[in-house]
Amino acid sequence: MKQRIITAVVAAAIFLPIILFGETPFILLMYLIASISLYEALKMKGQWILTIPGLLSLALLWVFLIPTETIGIITDFGYSKIELAFLAVLLFLTYTVATKNRFNFEDAAFSLLSVLYVGIGFYYFMEIRLEEGVQFVFYALFIIWATDSGAYFIGRAMGKKKLWPEISPNKTIEGFVGGIICAVIVGVVMTFFTDLDMSIPKLVIVTAILSVFGQVGDLVESALKRHYKVKDSGNLLPGHGGMLDRFDSLLFVLPLLHFLL
Repeated sequence: MKQRIITAVVAAAIFLPIILFGETPFILLMYLIASISLYEALKMKGQWILTIPGLLSLALLWVFLIPTETIGIITDFGYSKIELAFLAVLLFLTYTVATKNRFNFEDAAFSLLSVLYVGIGFYYFMEIRLEEGVQFVFYALFIIWATDSGAYFIGRAMGKKKLWPEISPNKTIEGFVGGIICAVIVGVVMTFFTDLDMSIPKLVIVTAILSVFGQVGDLVESALKRHYKVKDSGNLLPGHGGMLDRFDSLLFVLPLLHFLL
């Protein structure tokens, strides 16, 4: 527990000022974290970033992450993100032939889905911060924190019925519901300190949806780790695991928050 707290404090001291400042340092931070997350996702399946498909995945991720305000980087050349994604698909499939199926269709599909899994979340992290405002980033962070804390403590105190034992044996239905309730309370309290520009009824509904899918995001990563028989996605964050272990809920919450706004 002590190690988890120290890591969290150090990470917050680095991470939060950059979120507040925004602009180029924030974009570069998102690129760095997303790249590490992709590396962790590929490594779980035994794919390595310093290979042709690994580097192609990384390049596709970087294109996918280009924020709206700088999209001219590629549109000035007459291309769109979707066209470059189609090109990447063709290159992946060509590589399956070139390697005589040592890198097969399943590997190509996993690489592409990993790019989308990581890229969608971090793309909307940037879009919300740069387009909607920093208050919504902190709203999402506090909602996830409240959900995780509520699910943990209420689950330990009252949890009896297992939520999904095949995927995450420690999670309970009581904890799941408790996490949603705590998130809604924190969301309502935040309206007194930040300008979220939402009515209370809408805020309650949006917060409940985000809390549910934040927990789904956590279960998705748990399922991925269980399938590939790994305990953590990485060991970069002592006491917390890897980047994917810390951002799994955000990868679901941030795109949904953007759509709901």
